[in-house]
Amino acid sequence: MNEAIHPFTPAAPFIEEHDHPSQRLRSVLIVDDEAGVVNLLRQGLKPGFSLLETVDNAAAADSLLARCHFDLIIVDVGLPGRSGVDWIAERREQGCTTPVIFLAADAEFDSAVRALRAGASDFILKPLRLDQVQTAVETCMERRRIQRDNFVLHRQLDQLHDRGGIIGSCDTIRGLCEVIKRIAPMPSTVLIHGESGTGKELAARAIHLNSGRPGSFVPVNCAAISAELLESELFGHVKGAFTGAIKAREGLFSYAEGGTLFLDEIGEMPLAMQTRLLRVLEDHRIRPVGSNKETAVDVRIVAATNRDLKEGVESGNFREDLYYRLNVLSIRMPSLRERLQDIPELVRYFTTTLAVELGAPVPQVSDSELERLRRYDWPGNVRELRNVIERCMLLNNQPSHCLSGLGAHREPVDEPQDPSADDLSLEAIERRHILHVLELEGGNKSAAARRLEVSRKTLERKCQAWGVGG
Repeated sequence: MNEAIHPFTPAAPFIEEHDHPSQRLRSVLIVDDEAGVVNLLRQGLKPGFSLLETVDNAAAADSLLARCHFDLIIVDVGLPGRSGVDWIAERREQGCTTPVIFLAADAEFDSAVRALRAGASDFILKPLRLDQVQTAVETCMERRRIQRDNFVLHRQLDQLHDRGGIIGSCDTIRGLCEVIKRIAPMPSTVLIHGESGTGKELAARAIHLNSGRPGSFVPVNCAAISAELLESELFGHVKGAFTGAIKAREGLFSYAEGGTLFLDEIGEMPLAMQTRLLRVLEDHRIRPVGSNKETAVDVRIVAATNRDLKEGVESGNFREDLYYRLNVLSIRMPSLRERLQDIPELVRYFTTTLAVELGAPVPQVSDSELERLRRYDWPGNVRELRNVIERCMLLNNQPSHCLSGLGAHREPVDEPQDPSADDLSLEAIERRHILHVLELEGGNKSAAARRLEVSRKTLERKCQAWGVGG
């Protein structure tokens, strides 16, 4: 990638000058028989389009559409001859998916309802205000862009399905995926070990996806559940088994019936629970807390740890017999330091997926910036890389300026870090993101609220607290 063309700088890190929403719009068709309206739209929208065509009736518009593709159609509801609503409804029946903005006079409110049913992206009442039209156009096309990104993302996810979401093309990752495909159909337990943030759960999901087992993949973090509750969470309990057990409840083993139970942080499991788990692995039967009856289960166990379980066995914190029972098949997840050549691919994936989540443009990362990321030691591995990309998108900064600095001893980054990058509170990051979305929507709080998936009242209350807008 040419750094001179695709800068990733604090001044313009995400949207290149020609990639501004108004500049991305290549072609628009305006269908209206009022000369004043047409002139206003031509004057206000022409700078953002490489092709802008105007006609005054539906028949002429059909002729143009037969010869040209348009990224956007702006049409008057009250066209002579055939109404704009009827015309668009017919185009929709013929498979046309081009975004449409309808224009109408105040007296044509009933037509607005019909326009929305005909697939309108927006509806603007006359007399027109140019800033209102420009905001509607940018919002409409930004929504279209996100839909396209979603389509591309789903295609990528389909391709990644067999890998369980594991990203990378280096020899280590390709070898790992081959091992997963080979052992997945086997019923044996699998122990996945590796540093925190390397993607152990992704590997477990890939094993399940390639296993052919019809049941669900059920993950549980053994370190996140107290020792008192872990037994009930895994095996369930009967009514009255303990204080607060007001009704019977099935455990995670039952939910994973016919599928895979992923026990993350297995090294944190209390010794008493290790004994119960060993019994289940040997007998394939569980007994809910407080019950005298055992139930047969068909569950494949995949466990993961970032600890050295052999050391745990030697120190008496982990049962030796359970260790060997879990370690029938073993997979080691490589650290990001061992697969630095995968960083460009991981960055592309994270920027694409996060752009959809955040409703933001996909940032373009320069070659020199990727090189800085490759020189970092990544103590938090792939999880840290994802967090860095998300942080830089929220703060509108370079990825290398959003590093923690804890592992940056491979080679110093040439550029100074932004001291504000790590000092912002969660509230400040939220404020920055909301105001950024509000700016993208041209100050339209209703549109910004829809994109943020909050109520307009909530957005107005936050803006009022920040002293933003009227």
